[in-house]
Amino acid sequence: MPIQKWSDRIWVAQLGDEPGFTEDLDQLLEKVPVQTPMPDVVLDMSGVRHLNSSNLSHLLRVRKLIIDSETRLRLAGPNDHVWALFLSTGLDKVFDFTSDTTTALADLQIES
Repeated sequence: MPIQKWSDRIWVAQLGDEPGFTEDLDQLLEKVPVQTPMPDVVLDMSGVRHLNSSNLSHLLRVRKLIIDSETRLRLAGPNDHVWALFLSTGLDKVFDFTSDTTTALADLQIES
């Protein structure tokens, strides 16, 4: 997964399907906490076709890290299947979503 440092305060991580999904989030969890101050994070979900319970658990760990650091997280571009999973689990109310990465970046800049 490429982690792009879009700016000093915003990172974009492009996620894919398993087995890379877990590795990608683990890499993000290793890199983000050492950054001072911690950046806002956009997870580009456009390459993710399926999620399992382990993937959801990893996403929740990332969310907790972001909340604890008082920064922001956006999930961008989930496909219909992935979006349906978030809806059915109630996680659509837990995470902040945008239709694509560009919109997520604009949202974070406007809120700053």
